[in-house]
Amino acid sequence: MKPLESPNLAMGVFHGRRIIVTGGAGFLGRVVVRKLCERGCPDVVVPRSATCDLTRLGNIEKIFNEARPHLLIHLAATAENSTSRANIAESFYNNVMMATQLIEAASRHGVEKMIYLGSASSYPAGAPLPLREEDLFNGLPDDARSGHGVAKRLPLIQARAYWQQYGFHCVSLIPTNFYGPGDNFDPQRSFVIPSLIRRFLAAVETGEQEVVIGGTGYATRDFIHVEDCAEGILLALERYHGADAVNLASGTELPIHELARTIAALAGYTGKIGWNPRCSEGIMRRVLDVTRAQKEFGFRARRSLADGLFETVEWYRSTKARPPVPAESSRLEHSA
Repeated sequence: MKPLESPNLAMGVFHGRRIIVTGGAGFLGRVVVRKLCERGCPDVVVPRSATCDLTRLGNIEKIFNEARPHLLIHLAATAENSTSRANIAESFYNNVMMATQLIEAASRHGVEKMIYLGSASSYPAGAPLPLREEDLFNGLPDDARSGHGVAKRLPLIQARAYWQQYGFHCVSLIPTNFYGPGDNFDPQRSFVIPSLIRRFLAAVETGEQEVVIGGTGYATRDFIHVEDCAEGILLALERYHGADAVNLASGTELPIHELARTIAALAGYTGKIGWNPRCSEGIMRRVLDVTRAQKEFGFRARRSLADGLFETVEWYRSTKARPPVPAESSRLEHSA
């Protein structure tokens, strides 16, 4: 199929562009959509999961026929339940089917460029640190999230195949854990930063003298503010013309016990912090190499973790309703 004619790009990369953003109503997606509008994109289509199941090819075809997009950003994903793992098969199926069919449909409908958001869980369990893109396929992901990691890795292979055979440009980005104002603080679905913020602020309100966190506190992660992550996505859409996957991260490794102490101080909590080593922490160390993103499209995380955590704590403090606090909640992952 012949690609849609492009407007005058001298007026701006996104000027006059029609863009589909799957997952555009989610935490990261809302920031991406706002930034697109700020860049002059007048026509952003956001499919809603309640009315449009993207695992169904018929729904995807309908969206493409109606929207006729120039560009596609695929952020929608299903996360595994890290406590019960009751939905691991559903999560695997949904993530594979959405990405596979969207790449195929985008290629056939003449979409000029697509962004696919992968997951840092796709990296092999024994890969050297910092995690470099060239090591993505040098082994299997950690057993604790192997289903999710493999499901999010498969489209990277598909994207390269479609580049080679059809010349279709699908950029694969691998984000680290993102956080910030507007994050999900639901106790059943929140990840480590919102979980800790919720628990420490609740402890301050109730006068709790000890907060027990699942794990040892010695696991490490790499965190990036949601605004920086969204900016990286749009920079890749604007400037990256390669076929290789690219990490989006801060490149800074932080132990969870340091993160907990920082959040406790911001929350005004002065009690004891305890740890329950019987709770799983997943892979013990994770930090992503950021060299390729800096070199290929000039991306660098701008917000410090200290500033980002302060902003997020204050945002949550200002909200009125808070859900009940579960015992020993500590999920370490927050990537697609």
